[in-house]
Amino acid sequence: MSDQATQASTCYRHPDRQSFVLCQRCGRTICGECQTPAPVGVICPECMREQRASAPRTRPAVLTRARAAAGRGAPVVTYSIIGITVAVYLLQLIPGLAVTDRLLYAGVYSLPFNFEPWRMITSMFVHSTGLIFHILLNMYTLWIFGQLLENVLGRWRFLALYLISGLAGSVAVLWLSDPRSGVVGASGAIFGLMGAFLVIQRRLGGNATQLLILVGINLVIGFVPGFNIAWQAHLGGLVAGGLIGLIYVETRKRDQRVLQFVLLGALVVLLIVLSLRYFLFPPF
Repeated sequence: MSDQATQASTCYRHPDRQSFVLCQRCGRTICGECQTPAPVGVICPECMREQRASAPRTRPAVLTRARAAAGRGAPVVTYSIIGITVAVYLLQLIPGLAVTDRLLYAGVYSLPFNFEPWRMITSMFVHSTGLIFHILLNMYTLWIFGQLLENVLGRWRFLALYLISGLAGSVAVLWLSDPRSGVVGASGAIFGLMGAFLVIQRRLGGNATQLLILVGINLVIGFVPGFNIAWQAHLGGLVAGGLIGLIYVETRKRDQRVLQFVLLGALVVLLIVLSLRYFLFPPF
């Protein structure tokens, strides 16, 4: 048998193995180890790699649906915050994880020798496990105002409003409450949404009387003895949200975007400086 005939009847990757099976794409002889089933016949490893490289990439169904929702203008940031908060709440219910203790905020966590500043943000995503009404009311309010504001402001501005308001709520807790009292909940951020919506409504000529009454009632409830509500977080979030709403509405023109960014940055810097209370004014 000639060398050419021998090559035709042996695997091109394993010359010592005889085979009479050809790759359906390139026509080379391949042994059983090198064969990959195809819709018709088999293909060799090289052709398989080329086929996979040229095949369209598929995304997980969750990402596909998220992109579709984003394309429709759905309030995906609002839904995402609600989803994360609910997931954290479920983790809080698992004994032994101590999720609440790891994420809550108290003034003692701003002391120089016990400095854990991230708690000012993480406390927004944990809620009281002893009262399910706490998370239900906050998420319901977020669902209402989130849909309204995210569609008006856009996703990134809305996210900035939520996070900065929550940070402001924690800063107010630092300055106005007992440093040993731990706080949890998204109430500071929620009040920030209401404050921003109230200012935007008023500045654009809308009727905000009902919202003003609602905010007033919620603020008063925070001072009622026995309710164990961190009114300091409510107040801080409301003030910050109102300021952010004012910034947004007064710099809404396209040529004012840089100014808007600068003003938001200045507010964040101010909150960071205020969060260093015990560094600026040592308690001992």
